[in-house]
Amino acid sequence: MLLGINHITIAVRDLERSILFYRDILGFTAHVKWDNSAYLSVGELWFCLSCDDPCSKDDYSHIAFDIAPDQFEDFKARVLSKGVSQWKNNKSEGLSLYILDPDGHKLEIHVDDLQSRLLTLVTKPYKELIWL
Repeated sequence: MLLGINHITIAVRDLERSILFYRDILGFTAHVKWDNSAYLSVGELWFCLSCDDPCSKDDYSHIAFDIAPDQFEDFKARVLSKGVSQWKNNKSEGLSLYILDPDGHKLEIHVDDLQSRLLTLVTKPYKELIWL
């Protein structure tokens, strides 16, 4: 039986630039790097940067990271002050910041969790929502 996510690996063009972004702007912990990759972490998540040609990111696929509600506004202001680009404005319930990393990977910084989203859907269901 699957237990959860083991790690996430993303392709990056410039390893040093990506380490700086994830460590210094987003606050990940950097652990090791070698000729074409690096291991970082955020919370309990193991995150790998691997040099390669990132593919086009034209769909809605993205990685969302948790943040505490009381830290969201300061984090958002700090990240945007560093010139980080947004790829979407938040239109859903809760607080979210949708940003791009240096290679165009779509990231979301999100307050709340699955349970809070499901509770919201009880009173504000999505179009054609079916409970499984």
